[in-house]
This record gives sequence, C-alpha cells and structure tokens, in this order.
Amino acid sequence: MLATNLKHIKSEEEFFQAVENDENVMICCGRMGPMCIPVYDIMEDLEEKYEKVKFYDLDFDAPHAHVLRNHELSRTFMGLPFTFYFKNGKAVKATSSIQSKAQVKENLETYLLKD
Repeated sequence: MLATNLKHIKSEEEFFQAVENDENVMICCGRMGPMCIPVYDIMEDLEEKYEKVKFYDLDFDAPHAHVLRNHELSRTFMGLPFTFYFKNGKAVKATSSIQSKAQVKENLETYLLKD
C-alpha cells in the first residue's frame, strides 16, 4: 500500500466501485518515487477544496493495477505516475509523469467539473 493520506484502491472490485459509484474521480497510479509523490501531495492538498471529486491512489505494482496499466489511454505512457480522471464511470483524461498543481486543477475543472 502507498504511504499517502489518500483513499487506497486495494482491489479490482474497489476500482470499479469507485469509478462507477462516484461522479468525479481522480486516481493516481504510481509508486513512492520522485515523480509520483508530488502528485499525491497535490491531490491531498486539493481534496478539501474539490468536494465534488473523489481522490484515490493505486499502487502501480499491485496485480489489480492492470485496469489502468493496460487501459487504452495509457498505452503510450512512458513514465509514472499514471493519473486518470473519470466522469460518470468513463475515463475522460489521463496523463503520465509529474504534474504541477496548476495542471491538476486545470484537468479537474476542464474534465470533471465543467457543466
């Protein structure tokens, strides 16, 4: 399990429950490495400000992480973390590698919170 304060997705079943039961979901799939930790920190910071979004982490090396490792949106990704944005059960945006707070906020507002 990742050492973050985010909700952890610990099984394939939990993954599907999260994306199907919550309207707006952001999942960061990675390790405790230098490119991933800043994204987890950003998510932890934004969690209270974006109450309409559910924030999760997913251990890249866990067997159930195949749902994102093998996702069509991540086929060309070369670096960690894989960050996915789900709206009403559908992946609407995915990024790889480190992101700034401004980039994460832009993705949240553009892909999950736009009306």
